[in-house]
Amino acid sequence: MKRSVLLGLCITASMMASTSFAADKPDDLCEVNIQTINNMKGQLSTKPELSQKAEATVTRANDLKAKGQIDNCVAETSQLISDLQKADGTKN
Repeated sequence: MKRSVLLGLCITASMMASTSFAADKPDDLCEVNIQTINNMKGQLSTKPELSQKAEATVTRANDLKAKGQIDNCVAETSQLISDLQKADGTKN
């Protein structure tokens, strides 16, 4: 019986920890996407229209993040990353 109580406590603790860990995920994803776009900017020097689009999207994403609209930030940045990968030929 002691083992099942201990096991139950361990399972409960791990479930609570995973829930709190997952709560910060979208904000982190927004920041990771912004950093990915910033890293890709160096490859866009030959394509000024994409470079301008990337700059505008990063500005909008930072504004959305500051307003707490993390889902919109993730959507904006994910779409741009997909577009940049398609233009670069690294994504089919």
